[in-house]
Amino acid sequence: MWPVLFSLTNILALLGWLLLILFPRKPLTHSAILYLGVALLCLIYAVCFALFLSGAVDPGAVPGAGAPGATSIEGVRALFMSDGGVVIGWTHYLAFDLFTGLWIARDADAKQFSRVWQAPFLLATFIAGPVGLLCWLIARERAARQTGRG
Repeated sequence: MWPVLFSLTNILALLGWLLLILFPRKPLTHSAILYLGVALLCLIYAVCFALFLSGAVDPGAVPGAGAPGATSIEGVRALFMSDGGVVIGWTHYLAFDLFTGLWIARDADAKQFSRVWQAPFLLATFIAGPVGLLCWLIARERAARQTGRG
């Protein structure tokens, strides 16, 4: 189950990123990315997270991993030492990175940055989420001041 879900979430995210980077930015495209990409990834995350924490699904933990939890580094390590924990964590990253990419694209469009100028920031966000966001926040600062922070 977990490998199939891992593949499915990767495909969903990749389709969202392809729409974001390659397709015209129309309201329908934005809605598809937001609801068929981000929201669907969030739904998968929420359902898997609830099932995982309730014990309704086998997380596939590595023997000796310990009890999963979020209150200590050991607990978080144990969570990620299971196929379920990895899929849930990865889905979390995919959803937030795609949402962040959508925000960057909309912000860049509003500030009239060309699609060519946006591409490196979107690719950096796709590959290393917070790095791409940080680079965009630095790059947009001057334009944000000129347009009243919008």
